[in-house]
Amino acid sequence: MNKEVLNNVCNEKVFTDFFKKYVKPLRNFLLYKYGNNAEAEDVTQIVFTKLWQNCADVPLEKAKSYIYTIAANTSLNIISHKNVIIEYEKSNPPHDRNHENPEFILEEQEFKNKLYSAIENLPETQRIAFLM
Repeated sequence: MNKEVLNNVCNEKVFTDFFKKYVKPLRNFLLYKYGNNAEAEDVTQIVFTKLWQNCADVPLEKAKSYIYTIAANTSLNIISHKNVIIEYEKSNPPHDRNHENPEFILEEQEFKNKLYSAIENLPETQRIAFLM
């Protein structure tokens, strides 16, 4: 093969060799960042997918720094998103039943009573099947 093909990340063989060489170190880097193996695996997959999608723009000499930069940025984005979720949960506490309309609570209780009554009136085999 000529030198240009050997330095092209879009070449499947070059990409496969690069992947085999750097997948474990990158996963370990992400595992250190996250402390969670599943998230490290997910981000590793995202990183190599992005490398493959942008292979024409990334020379082989810069591919290692590219994957680590993408990994760091992706992990920061994920952590930032988790912080947004936490802030949202803090600002929107779970639904408080004490502030519901009393009429709604009464109707809900009546509906439950009718439902339980209907279930009790079913033949035993149908009741068992329904409850399962």
